[in-house]
Amino acid sequence: MQGVVKISDSRYPELLRRIDSPPQELYYKGTWDSDIFTNCLAVVGSRRMTTYGRQITNKLVSEVVPGGLTIVSGFMYGIDATAHKAALDFGGRTIAVMPCGIELIHPEHQKNLYRRILQNKGLIISEHKGNFAPVSWTYPRRNRIIAGLSQVTLIIEAAEKSGSLITARLAKKYKRRVFAVPGPLTSSVSKGTIQLIKEGAGIVSSANDLLTVYDIERDKPFKGIVPFIGLDGIEENIINKLQEEPLEIDMLARLFGLSVSKVGIAISLMQVKGILFEEAGKYYVREFYNL
Repeated sequence: MQGVVKISDSRYPELLRRIDSPPQELYYKGTWDSDIFTNCLAVVGSRRMTTYGRQITNKLVSEVVPGGLTIVSGFMYGIDATAHKAALDFGGRTIAVMPCGIELIHPEHQKNLYRRILQNKGLIISEHKGNFAPVSWTYPRRNRIIAGLSQVTLIIEAAEKSGSLITARLAKKYKRRVFAVPGPLTSSVSKGTIQLIKEGAGIVSSANDLLTVYDIERDKPFKGIVPFIGLDGIEENIINKLQEEPLEIDMLARLFGLSVSKVGIAISLMQVKGILFEEAGKYYVREFYNL
């Protein structure tokens, strides 16, 4: 389904109507209903997403969408695309706000994500119709829609000068709540979030920090969070250490006083179980196992 909703239409999102210079028309594809706009959370961040950024995005989104939040983002690769995917993976709904015409998939390689959003009662929206190509000024204009639709904007990784910071400052201008995820001081994509925190953005340490803004209580783990079950002593030790920081097999073996082969066998079994994954020679606990 596709169509256009004008600002004079009763279906037009009320929060967006309140911003400065709201779009006069919203072109859309997907399922348009009022419920999808009730509790919107903007999740945006760096295109140069780190492993840490991916883990945090997956963890937070997987824990808030069962509470009924709609994830709003900008469909770009990196944090945006990861947020959309996590919402879909955990049965949530998501809105992709495009910087181009509604008929254009940008970036093109994310055709599958575009289709998944439409197949799962989500929305693709834009203030541009047809195959209008994105240009430099359409990205910050798109960001005002992301911030305008959402009661809360969450920034996960951002460089000192990035579109994510534009979204955050627009949200602040619109009197909406802004949160940021603190990251490693050594990371270039932590500089923007650190600056936002200095400027008064809320610090996110868990999904509850976000849910309380929407007056949603989390009294038990949401479906999809997997506890550690049936692990032996070595596996538990490996998990506990890797939750502190990602490490290589050689370092784990030295820490535990075990042979590299013994630690390697344990890690291989944990990878088969879906508990760990490897990236650049270091091992990480898969995000959905972190409670």
